[in-house]
Amino acid sequence: MTWFRLRILEPLLRLLREGLTPGRLACSLAVGLALGIIPFFGTSTALCVAAALAFRLNQPAMQVANYLAYPLQIALLIPFIRLGEYLFGAPRLSLSLPLLLEAVKAAAWTALGTFWTSLWHGAVAWALVVPLPAALLAWVLAKVFRRLAPARRRA
Repeated sequence: MTWFRLRILEPLLRLLREGLTPGRLACSLAVGLALGIIPFFGTSTALCVAAALAFRLNQPAMQVANYLAYPLQIALLIPFIRLGEYLFGAPRLSLSLPLLLEAVKAAAWTALGTFWTSLWHGAVAWALVVPLPAALLAWVLAKVFRRLAPARRRA
């Protein structure tokens, strides 16, 4: 709990004290988390940068959520691929997380070529599944951050 408080909660509260609105912080975290679980390894950081610039979101908050999402990205990789296979009627590949990770470690570009269709199908499944939970997360976090935000001084 100490690690979480020092590394995650306090920096986020500092952003609120520095003037970031609770809604913007919540949206930044939700979008960072949503982009952090995309089934393309190595793309989420660049996607977060692009989204922060395009939607004027807070880059540090997005990257915190993005990096915290990494274990979730790994855990959801195969479910997104399986859903994509189902959606596209694609043949079911013999996949396992250790097999995928080993292939990426051995030769990332070769693995990308081998699993490209599956990853593309997984990305489509991700794009269909993620928006609603991300919007709900942003809504809940905005309510939480409104309670945690320091009271604004009235001039």
